[in-house]
Amino acid sequence: MADLKYYDVILKPIVTEKSMNAMSEKKYTFSVNPDATKNQIKEAVEKMFPGTKVAGVNTMNLEGKNRRRGNTSGKTSKVKKAIVQLTADSSDIEIFEGL
Repeated sequence: MADLKYYDVILKPIVTEKSMNAMSEKKYTFSVNPDATKNQIKEAVEKMFPGTKVAGVNTMNLEGKNRRRGNTSGKTSKVKKAIVQLTADSSDIEIFEGL
């Protein structure tokens, strides 16, 4: 298990139509480090965004897709997504406010 700091856990937010609709229920979607655990993701969100309290974390491991370019074949890198549910009294995450 890797020694991850909280700023290494969350890589980027995922902005899709489905994730934007889930924001009304205080659910936010992030791309996270594949080695991160649910507890590390919870701790990272609470430290990076002050005033937030995490109620739960759901994670998905997505394997890389097969890709071809001419006669050469390979795989894209694997990705881990996390859907973070905030509590009702928690403040919203400002990174998504202008979208």
